[in-house]
Amino acid sequence: MTRFARLAIAASIATYVLIVAGGLVRATGSGLGCPDWPLCFGDWIPPADLNAWIEHSHRLIAAVAVGPLVGAVALITIFTSRRNDRPMLIAALVAGVLVVVQALLGGQVVIQQLRAELVTAHLAMALTVLALTILIADRASAGPLPARAAAGPGALIGVTAAAVFAQMLLGSWVTGSRAGLAYTDFPLMDGSLLPAVTAVSQGVQLAHRALAVVVLLLVAWTAWRVRREVSEPPARRLAAIAVGLVALQVVLGAANVWSRLSALFVVPHLAVGALLWAILVWLWLSVRRQPAGVPAPAEAQRLERPSTVDTLRAYVALTKPRIIELLLVTTVPTMVLAQRGLPSIWLIGAVMVGGTLAAGGANAINMYLDRDIDDVMRRTRHRPLPRHAVAPRPALVFGVALSAISLAWLAITVNLLSTLLAGSAIAFYVFVYTLWLKRTTPQNIVIGGAAGCVPVLVAWAAVTGRVEVPALVLFAIVFYWTPPHFWALALRYKGDYAAARVPMLPVVRGEAETARQIVLYTVLLVAVSLLLFPTAGMGLIYLVTALVLGAAFVWYALRVRRDAADGRAAIRLFRFSIGYLTILFAAVAADSLLRLPLR
Repeated sequence: MTRFARLAIAASIATYVLIVAGGLVRATGSGLGCPDWPLCFGDWIPPADLNAWIEHSHRLIAAVAVGPLVGAVALITIFTSRRNDRPMLIAALVAGVLVVVQALLGGQVVIQQLRAELVTAHLAMALTVLALTILIADRASAGPLPARAAAGPGALIGVTAAAVFAQMLLGSWVTGSRAGLAYTDFPLMDGSLLPAVTAVSQGVQLAHRALAVVVLLLVAWTAWRVRREVSEPPARRLAAIAVGLVALQVVLGAANVWSRLSALFVVPHLAVGALLWAILVWLWLSVRRQPAGVPAPAEAQRLERPSTVDTLRAYVALTKPRIIELLLVTTVPTMVLAQRGLPSIWLIGAVMVGGTLAAGGANAINMYLDRDIDDVMRRTRHRPLPRHAVAPRPALVFGVALSAISLAWLAITVNLLSTLLAGSAIAFYVFVYTLWLKRTTPQNIVIGGAAGCVPVLVAWAAVTGRVEVPALVLFAIVFYWTPPHFWALALRYKGDYAAARVPMLPVVRGEAETARQIVLYTVLLVAVSLLLFPTAGMGLIYLVTALVLGAAFVWYALRVRRDAADGRAAIRLFRFSIGYLTILFAAVAADSLLRLPLR
């Protein structure tokens, strides 16, 4: 092992010690032991006070060990031939910058009286530096990673590491928001697995425990995959260590509650979590170093390995961005109507992020389950799985991870009701629509389309904390809009659905009956859209928009009824329906903000 590799390892160890020292500061309530920064009570040497010395020791480790070691790693990488290793150079530069930013952020943590978001960001940077120094040490001792890795559980390990990272930050938020004892029993919460949530602290604690279950399952799955697919003993040992650490973490989490947050358990809880993160990063690197064997049949079709950008695009495509855009079109106007004004930008952003992750996760799982259908249909053959841009198992892991992260995010940043509604939409879309209805009944899109209506309920609940009649009317608008929108597309691609043996209405009942149903649901849609006028107290802007758009929708539907076999008429209706929903909900927002009464 080279001296540079030893230096990088020393930087990793020092960063880990710094993280544990930070946990000691938090656990002992010493965060403001030195109430100023960078001095301590106006001097470089703290007074004879235990809390001051605990806080000061944290600063000393950062200043004397972590800063110089990471800085030395960065400078040596930049000014020697190691800069030719581009990933190492990037990792060293980012680590060096983060250490400086982290020091300044540490000062702000003190100056701003331990604000939870600053403390959480401080931990996030430390964990990132830890991962980067491990990567540098690995490349310095074993060389660059192979251009082509063996097929294996690398993607799953990455998802598991991301979940652990998120759980660490959520745990920091639990401490910062004083939610550690929001529930004083374990493993139940107020004697229940699904307790009543009456305070933000309880929602945060519930999210932390829920994500802990996800992490436990992911680590167990990762260890099983490594044992089954990886032959290298070091990787197997690391996977076994990860299982032991996550089990210990659960025990320490329980001890935190039972001991009423004794520092004897809080500090090891953070230490074990950070070590688990480091082990998973190391495990990922170890698995990536496996020599590539015979490629899988799907992989053998590729002439060359896709670029990182192509891979990222493929994963983004798994989320069906256009569908997400359509779902989000209904979100903000619903929040504006619920608020009767503009909600906080933070709340809008939180709901948008959570909704995007939830919809993207459900869509990725849907693509995994429907990959056989997508491979047959001309319209969907370009999707990532049929063209082998992403392997099936990583796609599934990606979808599950996005779904889990979305629920944790909504629970932390919004409220429990919105989280439960989003979770129900994911479950309904995956299990009811994709696995059951889509392949068994021509009413698949009618019933299954309810999953796409839930975002308006999530948005309403985010603002009001409950679901009220106007929210149900908005739900009904999207519900009755979905069949004519989707059946228009199904008319155009009837042959595709027939080839894939999907019982869409045009395949089972024929084009004429489908066109008749489109007209029927369009009329119902227009009627339901007008119900929002009395139930939500809408004004002139919404009423005029709903009437004009409704008349145009009926006209397009009648055009399809007149010539159901004309695919062009169906596509025109499909495209108009997108504009209809967008403009109608824009009118909801405009009416709520401008409030022009009907005279």
